[in-house]
Amino acid sequence: MRLEARTAVSRTALVGAPLAAIAVTLLICAALVAAAGAPVGRAYLLLLEGGFGSRFAWSETLTRATPLILTGLAVAVAFRTRLFNIGAEGQLYLGALAAVAVGGQVDGAAAPWAASLPTGVLFGAMVAAGMLAGALLLLLPAVLKLRLGVDEVVTTLLLNFIVLLGVSAMLDGPMKDPLAMGWPQSVGLVPELELARLMERSRVHAGLLMALALAALVWAINRFTVFGLQMRAAGANARAAAFAGMPVGRVTLLAAALSGALAGLAGVVEVAGRTGYLTLDMSPGYGYTGVVIAMLAGLHPLGVVASAVFVAGILVGADGMSRAVGVPNTIADVIVAVALLSMLVATMLTRYRIRFDRAGRVA
Repeated sequence: MRLEARTAVSRTALVGAPLAAIAVTLLICAALVAAAGAPVGRAYLLLLEGGFGSRFAWSETLTRATPLILTGLAVAVAFRTRLFNIGAEGQLYLGALAAVAVGGQVDGAAAPWAASLPTGVLFGAMVAAGMLAGALLLLLPAVLKLRLGVDEVVTTLLLNFIVLLGVSAMLDGPMKDPLAMGWPQSVGLVPELELARLMERSRVHAGLLMALALAALVWAINRFTVFGLQMRAAGANARAAAFAGMPVGRVTLLAAALSGALAGLAGVVEVAGRTGYLTLDMSPGYGYTGVVIAMLAGLHPLGVVASAVFVAGILVGADGMSRAVGVPNTIADVIVAVALLSMLVATMLTRYRIRFDRAGRVA
């Protein structure tokens, strides 16, 4: 048995692959739900209702989807140039830390250096600091890869743990909130820097609009700019792109900066839009889930939005399903993981056919 590249990939196959992957995922996970002793149909209905069945459900799903869109975009941009960024989690936390460092309160008010600045300027400085922190964190592995051939999967993954330990030290040290009664959390942001709510009596904030705008911007860059063409060329075949005269090294560094900045912005919007301060449990793994979202979307920026909403709905709906029918809410993580594997297989089968040499049959 061997894989043989298809000479052409139909648009129908490209559209049908994600649908087939979702169908296979639901079938596989149905067996797990049944094994837990729950009715499969009711469990899936509760899952959908919990994530998408009401105004409150949609508000929670969109709130959860906001950082996932940004981390998914971060991963998609990096993967497009074959820079395998597994460090979006660390970039998110470092971006959040930078945001609090710029916009945090000192004795209940803005820092003396920031008190005289207009709110808009201070907000822009906070956002810029978070994006710059995330960008610099990814540029280090990118430079190590280009100059020394160091595997960026290892370096970006290990940097996650280094950043979390650094954040922990800051939350127990100079950035610790003295009013937190010993709980390791940062000082709060200046209230004027918090993002506005988009829906009354909900947690949906303006960070969602920022994430959607950036998804459209990244799509436009990929589709209509020379830089987008260079990223695609470098990702398809870096040696051929370099032979054609493209500055592959510079393109990779720019893509790394953009990817890290997007992940850093995810940390900024979480602090400014949802929590108001930084804690070590602020992210339940948004950076790692961003890898799943980018792959489910086929690295397409607009597809990232749909994938993020889908995954967020599954994660939110699993809580209600768990309480109602007794299925562990970790089934959500299983569904997301199986969806990723199914999508990878479906994508492979759209580009390759399985050929059985002995029997002379093609599947």
